[in-house]
Amino acid sequence: MGIIDHISDLFTVSSTRKSKRKPMQTVDLRVKMDCDGCERRVRHAVSSMKGARSVEVNRSESHVAVTGYVEEKKVIKRIKRCGKRAEAWPYVEYNLTYHPYAPGAYDKKAPSGFVRDVDQAYPSPNELKYASFFSDDNVNACSIM
Repeated sequence: MGIIDHISDLFTVSSTRKSKRKPMQTVDLRVKMDCDGCERRVRHAVSSMKGARSVEVNRSESHVAVTGYVEEKKVIKRIKRCGKRAEAWPYVEYNLTYHPYAPGAYDKKAPSGFVRDVDQAYPSPNELKYASFFSDDNVNACSIM
């Protein structure tokens, strides 16, 4: 290491300020809305938030999706301020689970095409290992056949 490298290391300017920008994400919430007025209040409360890019409200499913640079806790707080109860969206699509009729996964209140997001609806690591044991994609799967 030369003297010039040593001197340049002493006088380097580094920024200690880190960016605190939130990541772009989609926040899915369940909010019970009865009428057009409720839907309008929720839409206005969330769309006026700083960082919210798009707001999708589906009153029949009681579903609100907010896309943008927002945090879930702040969106819930904003919706509660307008007089509605909000909670995280507890459902996943029916075709994304391996066992949609597992105990606790099937919910009569869920919108059509959705089931409750529970751990029993997903396969265990052993189940995945045995399922791929006789797979056509794995050429070394079964030497007996």
